[in-house]
Amino acid sequence: MEHYLALFEPDLKAGGYTVTFPDFGYGVTQGETAEEGVEMAQDLLMLTIGDYIREGKQLPRPARRRGARFRPVPLPALQSAKVDLYTAFLESGLKKAEFARRIGIPKTRIERLFSLRHHSRLDRIEAALAALGKRLHVEARDAA
Repeated sequence: MEHYLALFEPDLKAGGYTVTFPDFGYGVTQGETAEEGVEMAQDLLMLTIGDYIREGKQLPRPARRRGARFRPVPLPALQSAKVDLYTAFLESGLKKAEFARRIGIPKTRIERLFSLRHHSRLDRIEAALAALGKRLHVEARDAA
């Protein structure tokens, strides 16, 4: 999953930062420090993406933006894999019942695979991606 960029705007009255995600067009959070702003932005991003998933909507493509006020906000690895799974599922055109049949789980459990708040096993995400003709790739990088 590509990172979404959060817009960090200094809050001149209250101090700290107001944080939004222009790609989504709604949602706002704040942090007293830039570090706290990133933590709050990550939570906002998970909630916003969760809204899209619950509504069955296509996620917006992360736009390329420039400027010091824009910062990438990564999701944890499991949540990122779930976003990729959800995107691949939508692109497949399958119905949830057919998808559940292909991966051998009850249809009622499909929502758990997509939920960013539910702790799914990584091997289940991997198997679900394989059923869609995708392969999960995990990579470790140097910390920035």
